[in-house]
Amino acid sequence: MLETIEQNIRDNFESAKFVLGNLKKIGRIEEENTSYDIFMELLHHKNKDVRTEAVKNLGKFKNKYIQESLKLHYEGETNSMVKRECVSSLGRQRDSNLIDFFIIVLNERDPKIVLQAIRALLVFKSNPIVKQALENILDHPNEMIKEVLEIEFTPRPPRSKEHHTFVNPKLSNTVVNGDVLEVLNILKDEQFHLTFTSPPYYNARDYSFYSSYQEYLNFLRKVFKETHRLTKNGRFLVVNTSPVIVPRVSRKHSSKRYPIPFDIHNFLIQDGWEFIDDIVWQKPEYSVKNRIGGFMQHRKPLAYKPNSVTEYLMVYRKKSRDLIDWNIKQYDYNIVNESKVSNDFETTNVWSLDPTFDKTHSAVFPKSLCERVVKYYSFKSDLVFDPFGGSGTFGEMANQLDRNFFLTEIDELYFERIKERLTKTKTEKKYFKLEEFKKWMQQEK
Repeated sequence: MLETIEQNIRDNFESAKFVLGNLKKIGRIEEENTSYDIFMELLHHKNKDVRTEAVKNLGKFKNKYIQESLKLHYEGETNSMVKRECVSSLGRQRDSNLIDFFIIVLNERDPKIVLQAIRALLVFKSNPIVKQALENILDHPNEMIKEVLEIEFTPRPPRSKEHHTFVNPKLSNTVVNGDVLEVLNILKDEQFHLTFTSPPYYNARDYSFYSSYQEYLNFLRKVFKETHRLTKNGRFLVVNTSPVIVPRVSRKHSSKRYPIPFDIHNFLIQDGWEFIDDIVWQKPEYSVKNRIGGFMQHRKPLAYKPNSVTEYLMVYRKKSRDLIDWNIKQYDYNIVNESKVSNDFETTNVWSLDPTFDKTHSAVFPKSLCERVVKYYSFKSDLVFDPFGGSGTFGEMANQLDRNFFLTEIDELYFERIKERLTKTKTEKKYFKLEEFKKWMQQEK
């Protein structure tokens, strides 16, 4: 087969598409009596993708001449992707004679090339020279390189002594009326499997007033720092928010738009959350405030202000050395099987959902939004948390989907609305004022 492919390539050498198609058909190569001449010739092809595939195939030969050829090609190659593949192919040979080459590659500017060299060197991590070379770049400016080396050379943080699936019965299906920071301060580390919340809008609703935008951000940072402490290893935080507009004072002044999700993102990353996804919640245009009316009349440039029909669901994971597979393996087979998402799941990051209106609360989650988040980011019997409980939609949907919920809500009127909403749910609930909750948590189990 290889002889046929080689002849096809020679007959159509200038056609990059044809050559690539044939190169990708090549699987494992038996080195004995196999010619590698065509791959050596393709190292000089004008197309970078062809050169990359040629390097991949040459890497299948454990041959000193090929090793030297790839090292020389690496030095003369101008395309970063091909250089990266040279290092990768040589790394797969696991030859200690290449250590000096990989150590030199650590000085490359392209982090992806450096990462390939690190990957190759980690095979020889017990070698003192290799260990020293890698430790010399522990303070590398690239965040991915730092993370890889941190995992390899620093002790793993201890895991919680409680099993990952454990739910504290005192917190299960509980609502607390009180300041969220005071409530969270009572709790021990690693309680929640999922947090989903929509923070109060900055001075844009009747229940949300702060003396400054910075005070607002500082408050949210404290809440999400505590939430991070209380989130189990490698589990998720989903924050629903959007930029808000504070109306102008008079016609002499302009309104101001605050980019809340983008400002929140910065400190979440700093405080130990890893960014996973941005999901856009798209609402019908008729449901939002009309900002485009004036422009529709005069059509003057600079005055264009589109109607805001989207909100963001920013998805984060508590930074962890354990991959998601580890989280899943903590559950028994039946729970995993029962928690599987049905075939009607959303496949894109744009969710078109109608908003919901409530007789008490002016900004509530749609049930369908809560349903998706609960299903996609938790297992049955998990403990899920909303620090700004609002009207309790998240708790209601969590209960319907066989999750345990824990909600906090500072406003007494909304607290009563939560109790009203959760009356019909199927499990026993606990409702506390802050002082009652403190006493409850102090009692012995």
